[in-house]
Amino acid sequence: MGDINVGLEGVVVGATAISHVDGASGKLSYRGIDIEALVERPYLQVAWLLLYGTPPSLRQEQQLAHFLLEHRALAKQELELLTALPRETHPMRMLQALVPVLDFGARSSIELPGGEDARRGLIIAARLPVLLSTWLRQRSGRKLPANGRRLDPLEDFIAGVKGRDPSPIELEALRVAQILQMEHSYNAGTFAGRVVLSAASPVESSIAASIGTLFGQLHGGADQAALEFAQVVGGPEAADAAVAAVLTDGGRIMGIGHREYRVTDPRAQLLKPLAASLCAEDAAHHRLYQTLAAIEASCIRRLEKPGKALRANVEFYKGAVFHALGLPADSFTAMFAMARVWGYLAHALEFRPQARLIRPRAQYRPQASQAAGDPRNPSPAGAIGR
Repeated sequence: MGDINVGLEGVVVGATAISHVDGASGKLSYRGIDIEALVERPYLQVAWLLLYGTPPSLRQEQQLAHFLLEHRALAKQELELLTALPRETHPMRMLQALVPVLDFGARSSIELPGGEDARRGLIIAARLPVLLSTWLRQRSGRKLPANGRRLDPLEDFIAGVKGRDPSPIELEALRVAQILQMEHSYNAGTFAGRVVLSAASPVESSIAASIGTLFGQLHGGADQAALEFAQVVGGPEAADAAVAAVLTDGGRIMGIGHREYRVTDPRAQLLKPLAASLCAEDAAHHRLYQTLAAIEASCIRRLEKPGKALRANVEFYKGAVFHALGLPADSFTAMFAMARVWGYLAHALEFRPQARLIRPRAQYRPQASQAAGDPRNPSPAGAIGR
């Protein structure tokens, strides 16, 4: 559109202390702490840090864990809504539909900072894993023990999906993957949530809008697309020819490259060896990982240019991790939402006190048929535009 910056690249639309994406250096930090150090910490420690700006005390971390446990169980009407959805409904559509209508009425004996926005947002964070695990059980027809009883939310989620406690490597892989996905500055989903909050909407409406944005293939949905492409390719020996065919047709290899990172995505650097380790335990998973690695290598050879590095982003190898954990491909982005809800809520708590209605301007460019006096588009005197 001419000189209009449709994608808002480089346009500063606000300020945040929550996270910093240094694309030129390939660095990511939450609250000033590099992501490489954060993945060594417990999951709920990082969540508290994002929300409140400082690492929690042991008591605060326990309070958060117990608040989530207290609000994890689905209410009767929430289960009824899940049951009423068609089984082919994508998990992301399910989450976006149910988040605004969750039951937020029950008060807690545990008071956490942040007021009503924090209370409602934390209830959403508590219920997203149970919504997803319950939905996966329901649509598959499996009769597994209901989750919602374990203090660790990630351990509880895996138990709800698999019907057993996770192994140490499964829990470690899930913990790291989810910490890497918690927050990423003013991404599309976070910005969409800020727009909703700017209208003085409730926090659940903001989070639902963010989840809807995350569903897009150009945002959070690339993880599913990358895995499914590797499955179609079939093996590492076929990767180069498959990549060449896609590029010749003008297509894109999802999960390769990142709009913000000019060097490499630090999250992918942390996730790739973890995916290799987890997938090594099963021959089929190992072959899938090798196929992904071969696709990335082919893309580097064919697309990288002097001064512009091109590597896998966090989406690319994440699918291999979740696939090895036994999760269906269409649930991968919902896993992203389970983690990113912490970032969405952190931005809501930061933005709400200073919120002002976001109302950008558009440059009006009438079509030829809309020109004044054009007989094909009469505009009677006194007509009111609605």
